[in-house]
Amino acid sequence: MKFQPPASHFIDGAHVEDARGATIDVIYPATGETIARLHSATPAIIEKALASSKTAQKSWAAMSGAERGRVLRRAADIMRERNRELSVIETHDTGKPIQETTIADAASGADAFEYFGGIAASLTGQHIPLAGGDFAYTIREPLGVCVGIGAWNYPTQIACWKGAPALASGNTMVFKPSETTPLSALKVAEILIEAGAPKGAYNVVQGYGDVGAALVADPRVAKVSLTGSLSTGRRVYAAAADGMKHVTMELGGKSPLIVFDDADLENAVSGAILGNFYSSGQVCSNGTRVFVQNGIKAAFLKRLAERLSRVKVGDPMDPEVSFGPVVSARQMEIVQGFVAKGLAEGARLIHGGVRLDRPGYYLQPTVFAEVTDEMTIAREEIFGPVMSVLDFATEEEVMARANATEFGLAAGVFTRDLIRAHRVAAGFEAGTCYVNTYNVAPVEAPFGGSKMSGIGRENSTLALDHYTQMKTVYVSMTGARAPY
Repeated sequence: MKFQPPASHFIDGAHVEDARGATIDVIYPATGETIARLHSATPAIIEKALASSKTAQKSWAAMSGAERGRVLRRAADIMRERNRELSVIETHDTGKPIQETTIADAASGADAFEYFGGIAASLTGQHIPLAGGDFAYTIREPLGVCVGIGAWNYPTQIACWKGAPALASGNTMVFKPSETTPLSALKVAEILIEAGAPKGAYNVVQGYGDVGAALVADPRVAKVSLTGSLSTGRRVYAAAADGMKHVTMELGGKSPLIVFDDADLENAVSGAILGNFYSSGQVCSNGTRVFVQNGIKAAFLKRLAERLSRVKVGDPMDPEVSFGPVVSARQMEIVQGFVAKGLAEGARLIHGGVRLDRPGYYLQPTVFAEVTDEMTIAREEIFGPVMSVLDFATEEEVMARANATEFGLAAGVFTRDLIRAHRVAAGFEAGTCYVNTYNVAPVEAPFGGSKMSGIGRENSTLALDHYTQMKTVYVSMTGARAPY
């Protein structure tokens, strides 16, 4: 087993195993082959991880922000030096083409460590002058032990997006990757130790939903950050609320992407491709409801079909391959079920929709036209390579339809009219909006959703607000005056 790690978990600076835990088979989506076998965390493993993080947190928080920042920046440097190795693991963990993982996964994780490492020393409070010479000051304090729960589509990136602001702020983290893609986070934990993080600052435990539930419920945990589905988010949010824990949640979406008649056709098609077929469509912010204004619809569909004919499907380790499998047999079943519903409800299939006759979980990039708002494929998150194209006539009409969803993660608009672009962006009920591009997520900008798509923000300085709390100290220069 080429990708078999030394042990299933990484706790207190070392690989740890407990074979009594339930088996987790790691499947390479491109072949269906088992490439590693891990074990879910037992109660003993969970206890060891939490105790280690609790012990490490005080000493880690006692370090200066500059010292913590140096550790994170060293981790970023190591990740960049090993980008190829980490990308190969990511490709086998997820099935995403190496063409993609070498630029979008470990590289993004390194950006997060570099960014938050660079601002760790700037996490200061305020001096507030008051009447009579009195004053107050604030202290930004870490929360304590944080739990991160990852999704399977960007395992390396998510491990870093959650770990970097937590560690920069003086917290420690216990991270549970998705059981579908458990390998990458172990490498992140190894690199942090190598970079100088103390043992226990960043622990990784594997497991199914019961492990996540045990971590969330533990009274030693001060904060939970989840990337996952709405159904999982509801359960985790309820459990965290019972202990009054801080939460950040990046959940699902059914995001609109609006293409006006005056849009640059080639750019709009590129945006639609990035918003539907990158990572084989397995991106939470995907713009899967593509609203195309009537005057450009025929040209848009024609050019989209031409561009999709250039897709190269195949071995994800081939640098020329641009489209890989979905992550698992179960996800393939889910996506095929949505394709069948689209056909049954009257959408017109204009490209793809067929599982390829080859090993692994490959589905052709799929495009439906003549999709209406009430169809299942226009309402529910598919999380696979399926695009729904919907017609519209006016801006007022399309904005009402675009916002008619319980989700609010992302939205995009393509137009040459910048006044309209800003007006539309302001009108979107979504946390992350794009103008003439789609699905970019630089660490410097906040990322997250509104409505049922989440709570809080990842990345940017805003993320630090979700991993710290403010203490106010009032100082009197004149003494206390009591009425009796």
